[in-house]
Amino acid sequence: MGPICNGGKGAGGSGVLALCLSSRRNMCVHERVLEESDREAVDAACRSMTASWVLEKVKQNPGSLETCQYYDNFQSAGEATTMPSGIYDLDQLKKWGKQRGWCPYYLTRQAINHANVLVYNYQYMLDPKVAKMVSKELESESIIVFDEAHNIDSVCIEALSVTLNEQGLEKATRSLGRLSSEVNRIKKTDNERLQQEYQNLVNGLIDQGLIDQAANNIGLASNVLTPDVLNETIPGNIRRAEHFVAFMRKVVNHLKVRLSSVAGPSGGVQSETPLSFLHRMTHGTSIEVKPLRFSYSRLSSLLRTLQVSNLDEFNALTDVADFVTLLSTYSEGVAKFAIIMEPNGSSIPGAIDPVIQLACLDSSLAIAPLFKRFGSIIITSGTLSPIDLYPKLLQFQPCVSESLNMSTFRPCIRPLIVTKGSDQLAVSTKFEDRGKTAVVRNYGAMLMELCRAIPDGVVSFFTSYSYMEYVISEWDSMGVLREILKSKLVFIETKDVVETTLALDNYRRACDCGRGAVFFSVARGKVSEGINFDRHYGRAVIMFGVPFQYTLSHVLRARLEYLQTHYQIREQDFLNFDALRQASQCVGRVIRSKTDYGLIIFADSRYSRHDKRSKLPKWIQQFLHEEHLNLSTDMALQHVRQFLRIMGQPIDQIALQSVLLTLEEVERMNPPPILQTAGEGGAMLVE
Repeated sequence: MGPICNGGKGAGGSGVLALCLSSRRNMCVHERVLEESDREAVDAACRSMTASWVLEKVKQNPGSLETCQYYDNFQSAGEATTMPSGIYDLDQLKKWGKQRGWCPYYLTRQAINHANVLVYNYQYMLDPKVAKMVSKELESESIIVFDEAHNIDSVCIEALSVTLNEQGLEKATRSLGRLSSEVNRIKKTDNERLQQEYQNLVNGLIDQGLIDQAANNIGLASNVLTPDVLNETIPGNIRRAEHFVAFMRKVVNHLKVRLSSVAGPSGGVQSETPLSFLHRMTHGTSIEVKPLRFSYSRLSSLLRTLQVSNLDEFNALTDVADFVTLLSTYSEGVAKFAIIMEPNGSSIPGAIDPVIQLACLDSSLAIAPLFKRFGSIIITSGTLSPIDLYPKLLQFQPCVSESLNMSTFRPCIRPLIVTKGSDQLAVSTKFEDRGKTAVVRNYGAMLMELCRAIPDGVVSFFTSYSYMEYVISEWDSMGVLREILKSKLVFIETKDVVETTLALDNYRRACDCGRGAVFFSVARGKVSEGINFDRHYGRAVIMFGVPFQYTLSHVLRARLEYLQTHYQIREQDFLNFDALRQASQCVGRVIRSKTDYGLIIFADSRYSRHDKRSKLPKWIQQFLHEEHLNLSTDMALQHVRQFLRIMGQPIDQIALQSVLLTLEEVERMNPPPILQTAGEGGAMLVE
C-alpha cells in the first residue's frame, strides 16, 4: 500500500498519516549495515554510527569515524522533516526515506506523535523495556487496538519473566570483566567522564536523563520503574562504577552457587517465593535489597557512560540485572512471581542445562498501566473464546464484550468432528492412547482418504513436535506416506525458521502448479500463528488431537495454582480454554475472505464433549451442526465430498454483494466521536 497523496500536506494537514514501526533490521536502508546477517549485528552497526558520542567525536574531528549519511541528513533537516499525508507500509517508508536521504527508522520514531494511525507489534506496548522508548509519548486519548490478541495474557507474562542458565551466567561474568577493564581504562584516560556520571547519579535518574533520553542514545530502558526508583537517588554503594561492578559480581556468583546446588547429585527441582529467594541472597552475599532495585538502571547508565555501542554483547548481564530488579521490586505482598529452579531446562533430549526462572504468574501486571493511562482499549481476535475469561486473567471490567457471527452469503466452512476411524476405534491424542498403533493407523488412513478427496492444499496440525515426529516415523514404516505421495507432496514444519520458510514456499509452488500438497505443522508453532492458507493453499485443515500445554511444567503448575487461589479459575477450565484457543487459531488459517472456503476437521474424540465444543469460537459453532459431530472417517468423507460439490458452484455475485458494505453505508454507520477521559474501565472485547 503506497502513500496517498494529499496535496503535499504534512502530518499537520487535513489528511491521514498512517505509519508502521518495526526493528532497525526491517527499516534500515544503509548499504553496509544491511550486509549484516542478524538483528543484533544490524542494531550494533546502526548504533556505532548514530550514537551521540560518535557524532560528537566526528564533529570535533571530521572523518575520524564512520557515520550514517541517512541519519545525518535527517538530523540536519530538523523541523523540515515532515511527511506527506498517506498510508505507508515498511517498503514505502524505506523507499520514501531513501529518496529524501533520511533514515526511515528514526523518521518514524519522530513521526509517532503526529501519526493518526500507528501499527506495530503489540509487544512494543506491553513490554515495559520497549514501551518506555516507543509508546511513552502517546496521548491518553489514543485508541489502542490489540489485534490477534488471543495470546495477550501469555505475552504479558513473558514480558516480565526472566530465565538464567549456566552459560548465560558465565557470559555475564565475562561481561563484568570487560566492564571492569573498560572502567580502569577510562579512569586513566578520561576520569572526568566517570566523575560526571557519579554526580549525575547523586542527582537521581530523572536529572541524569536516563528516563527521557534522545532516541539515538544507547541505553537500556528499565523493565520496571517504581516511584522510589524514579524519585530517589542511586544508592551510594553502587554509584561508583567499580563498586557497581563488584556488586554485580557478587550477585552473579551467588546465582552460580544456587544453580550448582540444583544441578548437583542432591539437587532437583526447587520452587521458592521471591521473598524467600531474596532473603537467601542477601544473607549469602551481605548485599542490601535496595540497590538491587536500581541494578537495571545503573547498568544502563554505566553502558552509556562507557559508550558501548553493541549492547547485545552484554545481554547475559542485562538479564541478570533484569532478574534481580524484578525480584526485589515484587518481593513484598502477594507473591505474583515464582522462582523455579530446574536441573534440566533444555529441550534437547539428554542435554543437561540447569536453569533459574523468575516466572511472572499474573498477566495483569504488564497491561495494568495501559488500562490506567488510556481511555479506550480494544482487545480483538477471531479466537477470544471463551471471551469471559479474559477480564479475569487481565483484571479489568470491559465496557463492551461482544462475540460476533461470521457474515457470509454461503456456508463457506464445514467443521467436522471425527471421533473414530473406519474400524470404529476411537481416535485421540490422550497420553494413554497417543502411542497406540490403532490410533496412529487410523489417523494415517484418515489423512490418506482426505488427500485423495480434497484438491490442492491440506494443512495438518499436531499437538507437539515430538508427537509429529513420532507419528510421521510410524506412518513411514506403515507405508502411509508412500500412499499420500501418490496424490500430494509432503512438507514439514521444523524448529528452524529458514527450513520452514523454504518448505512453505515449495508447498505454495506445489499448490500453484496443480500437484497439491499436505503441510505437517505444530500447534503453537510459527505456522499456526502467522501464516495464511487462503484459497487453494488451504482447502482443508486437520487438527490431530487437542493441543494442551505440557501439564508437568513446573512454571505452568505454579501459574495454575495462582489462578485458582487468587482468581478462582479452576485448573481444568484454564487448560481447556488455552487448548481450544490454540486449536481455533490453527483451524482459522483456512478461511481468509468472503469468497474463500475450507474444511475444518477436529480429529479427536474429546472434541465431541460439550465442555470442549462449547469453547470454540462463535464463527465455528454457527456452522457446527448435530450431523457434523461424532463422525467416523467414512462418514466424514461423505460430508467432505458433499461440501466440495456445493462450493465448486459459481459464486452468486448478488448474494456476495449483500454481505459487503458500500462506502456510503460505512459513512452512515460512522458515529460522531465521543470524548472520553483516560482511566480504568475503557476496554472493549471483540471476537
